[in-house]
Amino acid sequence: MGRYAEDAKQLLHLVGGRENIAAVSHCMTRMRFALVDPEKADVKAIEGMKAVKGSFTQSGQFQVIIGNTVADFYNDFVKTAGIEGVS
Repeated sequence: MGRYAEDAKQLLHLVGGRENIAAVSHCMTRMRFALVDPEKADVKAIEGMKAVKGSFTQSGQFQVIIGNTVADFYNDFVKTAGIEGVS
């Protein structure tokens, strides 16, 4: 596992688990989630994570700001979650 394995595990739990993720992808600085039930995401706890710089919802996507290392974080996240995302 990579350097973000523990953070990825924590984020997976805080977004409501694997079963709450319909899709996940990333852009230059953010993880983008399509959540089955957005209410299950613990936004306050997510924003309290050291690796997270903020979050917001736009156009039905829950976006978590990671920064320039988002590609590495994303790779660890999909390995931890056991899902395939779209980047």
